[in-house]
Formats: sequence, C-alpha cells, structure tokens
Amino acid sequence: MRKLTKFVLSLFTLLCLSTLGYSQIPSDLNLEKGDVAVGGYDPVSYFSGSPVEGDKHISVIHKGAHYYFASHKNKETFKENPEKYLPAYGGWCAYAMGAKGEKVSVNYETYKIQNGRLFLFYNKFFTNTLEDWNEEGAERLEKSADTHWQKHIM
Repeated sequence: MRKLTKFVLSLFTLLCLSTLGYSQIPSDLNLEKGDVAVGGYDPVSYFSGSPVEGDKHISVIHKGAHYYFASHKNKETFKENPEKYLPAYGGWCAYAMGAKGEKVSVNYETYKIQNGRLFLFYNKFFTNTLEDWNEEGAERLEKSADTHWQKHIM
C-alpha cells in the first residue's frame, strides 16, 4: 500500500511539474507560433534600428515564453533588463489597443520605438496601422492603449 501511495504521489508531482511550464505562459501575450514571442524576431534588434529574426538555438525563456536572438550579445543584453525590450501590449497591435482596446495580430517588421518602448502594428491588405498611429496622435493613442491594456491583464 505504501508503494502505491508513493507511486501515486510521485506521478501527481511529475504531472504538476510537467504542466507548470505551459501554465506560466501569460495568456495576454501574442504567441502566434506556439510559445514563441515576437514571432521569433530578436526583440533587442528593434532597438538597433532593424528587426531581424532570431535563432531558436540562441533563446531565453522569460515568463514562460521563448524569445529568440540573432546573437549571444543580444541574448545577454535582454537578460540584463528584459522588460526594456518586450513589446508593448504583449506584442499585439498598438493601434488596435489604443483605438478600440482589441488584440489584433501584427506584422513584426512594422514597428515604432516611442518613449523607449517597442510598439508593433498590423500591416496587411492595404492597411498599415502605424500610419494611422502617427496620423491620429501617437501620444494620445499610447495613453489610451495603456488604459485598455490594464483591463486585459487584470
């Protein structure tokens, strides 16, 4: 009986630990490629002037999501201050979050660094929301998006 109890307890513990990694992924992140954030792009590269795709062999797991990097240097830079490089609003379209409080997918090469933050935008089918963001007032939309985003993560 003791062996059965130990076995069941061990099995339960193993089951809990194996699902822990998946349950840590925040549901508010834009993870279109499974558990890979920023569509596999190197988040540090945006701040260097041009986004590049990362290498899955140079990666970090941060808050349950995988982040890929183009170089070991970018990986180390990210690890020093991950919050600085994370896209605003979980990687969802900044314009859609600001205008309507909605989560909309993005084109990972359509972005803007504003107030030290990375903003990503939808850009498909003749609609580039980065243009709308700039035309309608980037500062106002950022404030509105921040307010809407708080409702999503609560």
